[in-house]
Amino acid sequence: MTDTNMPPSLWADTAQPPPPRPPLEGQQRTDVLVVGGGFTGLSAALALAERGIDATLVDACSVGWGASGRNGGQVIPGLKYDPDELIARYGRDLGERMIDISGRNSDVVFDLIKRHDIRCEATRNGWIQPAATHTALKVTQSRAQQWAARGVEVKWLDRAECSRRLGSEAYLGGWLDPRAGGLNPLAYARGLASAAEHAGAKLYEHSAVESINREAGRWQVTLSNRGKVEADQVLICTNGYTGGLQKGLEKSLIAANSFQIATRPLTEAEGKNILPEGEVASDARKLLLYFRRDSSGRFLMGGRGPFHDPKGAQDFRHLERAIHKLYPALRGVEIEYRWAGRVALTRDAIPHVHQPAPGLTVALGYNGRGVGMGTHLGKLVGEYLGSDSLQDHLPFPISTVRQIPLHGLQRFYVGSVVNYYRVKDWLER
Repeated sequence: MTDTNMPPSLWADTAQPPPPRPPLEGQQRTDVLVVGGGFTGLSAALALAERGIDATLVDACSVGWGASGRNGGQVIPGLKYDPDELIARYGRDLGERMIDISGRNSDVVFDLIKRHDIRCEATRNGWIQPAATHTALKVTQSRAQQWAARGVEVKWLDRAECSRRLGSEAYLGGWLDPRAGGLNPLAYARGLASAAEHAGAKLYEHSAVESINREAGRWQVTLSNRGKVEADQVLICTNGYTGGLQKGLEKSLIAANSFQIATRPLTEAEGKNILPEGEVASDARKLLLYFRRDSSGRFLMGGRGPFHDPKGAQDFRHLERAIHKLYPALRGVEIEYRWAGRVALTRDAIPHVHQPAPGLTVALGYNGRGVGMGTHLGKLVGEYLGSDSLQDHLPFPISTVRQIPLHGLQRFYVGSVVNYYRVKDWLER
């Protein structure tokens, strides 16, 4: 679960650090042990504590250290699949439930921010998904129509309006989803942690889990610092930083890096036409680019990169080229931050909930939509864990852990998929 070679993100410098939390030492007893201090684990710990359940959370590093503190800060509702495709894949009943629950992801995030007064530079000005090719334009038109049919007040942006809102003429058009927004993800994670502690949960950092074993009807958890926890239930929320805690779990996911860069704060002249109404954006490419402005006026650009963890500025050149292509006037503007975080990709592009043994639950696999879906799924699990109705309140069926065949070749998988999508993007022009 640890990788101290990962570079710090912009958010590490802009999110107010809390007092350090101690590691868990000695032996403790708890109702539910949550493993992983990202959005899912934190929102689950908060919901558990609000139910009056004794909840303990441990993280191998610090709260938000993983992808929850390294993402682009875009709060986007929904899943990778459009509503009609979800119904076609999963049937009317389950498909509609997935659409309804995932469609409320942003509401859950912003409601938590408001209810707990989390100061994380949150804005809710919508999400623009622009299309660079005629094929992608048809896809986005259909997507907008499907959500409009379900009551979302979407806006279709023709080429001129899309260019005005983005400040770039690189796209043919797109749509605006008003439910979405942006935030400082590390500050948000830290705010969730404070809210969970205020509700009664106990949080420990630098407490990596080494083993989880079932003995005498309870879970015995051993930590790397020799601490031990006895728990009635264990909830694993490690996502792209999942290790070998549970047989087959690590090999059921592809942990791929998402790379990001941030410019210095732009001057008024440099930035006045770039996303002037404060939306966040991610385009409709197969290898999508996602970008936004932050509260300091920086321009942030993210996208897929090499499978390996970044070794230097050269691994981020593709994002600098993307900025220059979309916004030629920013050529020469200094890049102040470069960082990466691991997203967990599933074979079916749907998050997974597993219960491989009595009292052991796993929730992970957000495929790049972790701010909203990770928060919402963690909240739902925390509200219903231990009840017979848990499955009835989840957007996904509880599934069996299935390893990806030849998982050891994941570096080859990712490289092949990246090259395949790059060719598709080029052919669809």
